[in-house]
Amino acid sequence: MYIMNGVCYAGKSGSDSKITAVKALDGMMLLLTFEGGEKRLFDAHELTGPAFDPLKDPAIFKTAAIQYGAVVWLDGEIDCAPEFMYKHSYPVSYTHMTLPTIA
Repeated sequence: MYIMNGVCYAGKSGSDSKITAVKALDGMMLLLTFEGGEKRLFDAHELTGPAFDPLKDPAIFKTAAIQYGAVVWLDGEIDCAPEFMYKHSYPVSYTHMTLPTIA
């Protein structure tokens, strides 16, 4: 465990663990860009429990943002550690593929 910018993270510190960009996609999927430039897809169905229930509303889910290298919703009321998202996502390799966003 480590603390960075006032946020407590599980696991070990690593420069590539910070998320630099997030894009909400259909089906509760997130396209994540990590600090090292790696792009990965994360299925937000992995986020279980009552704290994550508001994410079932597409209007809330699509407001995903980055704070201190982590994905957050509702101004930080809901968040997820980047290490968890990395571990539970898979790499994306595309060149001319357009991914749908939630409208």
